[in-house]
Amino acid sequence: MTRPVLIVAHGQPGDPGPQQTAIEALAARVARHLPGREVRGATLAAEGALEAGLLADALVYPMFMAGGWFTKVELPRRLALTAVEGVEILPPFGSDAGLPGLSLVLLRRAAAAQGWALEAVSLLIAAHGSGRSPAPAAAARALAAALGGEVHQVGCGFVEEAPFLAEAAAGLGRQAICLPFFATSAGHVIEDLPRALTEAEFQGIVLPPLGLADEVPEMIAAAVLRAG
Repeated sequence: MTRPVLIVAHGQPGDPGPQQTAIEALAARVARHLPGREVRGATLAAEGALEAGLLADALVYPMFMAGGWFTKVELPRRLALTAVEGVEILPPFGSDAGLPGLSLVLLRRAAAAQGWALEAVSLLIAAHGSGRSPAPAAAARALAAALGGEVHQVGCGFVEEAPFLAEAAAGLGRQAICLPFFATSAGHVIEDLPRALTEAEFQGIVLPPLGLADEVPEMIAAAVLRAG
């Protein structure tokens, strides 16, 4: 049996429309790599979207950066309320087995475009963090550990916990790459990250958020195929 797929993101409660449209577009791109599969997208913030998108025996792919409260508590609770049977939640995007490989591809491409040797690059992974849960920071640090052998040095900076972004970005020099460990280009990426990098006088380059990489749909499709 070919199981349907539902990609679920948090969304923007104050303005749910754009993020709902974005996750549906991502689902359509994933579907191109999964011929014959029903692939849908929903945000938790868009009223009725989760219920409308969920099918029996679905594989649910959380477009979240960590296995924290939303993926371990709130998403299962919301899915249970639908009473749809046979639903399986896959590891979130930030814990996807393909994410280190994808990140390395992005870093190699960015370094080559600058004429830098990747092993001479200082890498900053910019992430959300949390003052309440260790899970968001742990996910970012796991990626840092996976990439550490490929670059000169790697560190993490966070929006909501120490080391904060400006502190982590300070003194990295010109051959530096900031990799935003975020699923979308929302408030933290648009506002907090540029402000912190300006404060730190960051001289390197900033990549788009991981979740917006062109290779992400294929990576999600691969995770679905591994799950069955």
